[in-house]
Amino acid sequence: MAKLYIVPTPIGNLEDITLRALRILKEVDTILAEDTRTTGKLLKHFDIQTRMQSHHKFNEHKTVEAVAARILGGENIALVSDAGTPAISDPGFLVVRKCVRKGIDVECLPGATAFVPALVQSGLPNDKFCFEGFLPPKKGRQTRLKEIAAEERTVIIYESPYRVVKTLSQLIEVCGTERFVSVSREISKLYEQTVRGTLQEVHSWFLEHEPKGEFVIILGGLSTGNKEEKE
Repeated sequence: MAKLYIVPTPIGNLEDITLRALRILKEVDTILAEDTRTTGKLLKHFDIQTRMQSHHKFNEHKTVEAVAARILGGENIALVSDAGTPAISDPGFLVVRKCVRKGIDVECLPGATAFVPALVQSGLPNDKFCFEGFLPPKKGRQTRLKEIAAEERTVIIYESPYRVVKTLSQLIEVCGTERFVSVSREISKLYEQTVRGTLQEVHSWFLEHEPKGEFVIILGGLSTGNKEEKE
């Protein structure tokens, strides 16, 4: 019986892809790719000839019905994003939901996800955490920030290099200067870096060092993230 495979791809270092992922990408009939140019480079590197089809946030809602129909018709399909695990702050949820509702088998392979290494190496409690992903750029942002400030679990936030300083500044406004934070960028890539300290310390560091790359902010919870708790 045909199925939908969710296949994580490297977030930086190409060695992070699994042998199983490579096999699935070679064996399926079609690969749904967030950006066929980006995935094309990955496939070329590993000499994978499987045909690709574009599947991104702008067309996902229009294509999921057709994708499900193709799988029901016997076609094995793999879904990949540009980097990491599909549907984690990337396209994928809609097609997975459609397949589940139609009784189609969905198999998600384990693999790269940016927030896991960022969380583990932060030094903050990781027995309980809250994944926020990207915050709303405008509408609802302040409400979400206030909710985050009151959250007792460790909080994970994705951010771009263009907004990371602003986000840290806004977190200072709602959390105060002494909340502990760990900010990782370019995970698994050549210039991977993690900066840890209070919100004030980390904010000041990025004011002096131009932010580059994709960021994961790990914010200490209300009960465990203040300065005295970390020492």
